[in-house]
Amino acid sequence: MSSDSSSPASSSASASVFRVDKFVVPSQSISAFVDRIHQVQRMLGEQPGCLQKHVLTQTGDSSEFDVVTVVEWANADAVAAAQAVMQKRLASEGFDIQAFRKKLGVRGDSGMYRAACERAS
Repeated sequence: MSSDSSSPASSSASASVFRVDKFVVPSQSISAFVDRIHQVQRMLGEQPGCLQKHVLTQTGDSSEFDVVTVVEWANADAVAAAQAVMQKRLASEGFDIQAFRKKLGVRGDSGMYRAACERAS
């Protein structure tokens, strides 16, 4: 969900790419945060090359939750195209992701991943 400008590793434009976002969310903010995450995930699912998407939650302690989102993209080109579309769409809604996260007290990080290759032993 983050709007950072991370770009996937450029090893193979044809391999699946996974966007993984990890968040720590205060308990009083979990409902509003997860609702917005689901809205964004629905928008992402409409984008060409989105193969699958998940929102996962885990209770940390009694005062915060861990939320993880995973989106699998067909390739790096699909990620780049979706990022451009999503930035425009969220901007047209007047949605500022950083302000939203700050207001809710959400901390997080994001990264792009590829499937790890098994090595012969």
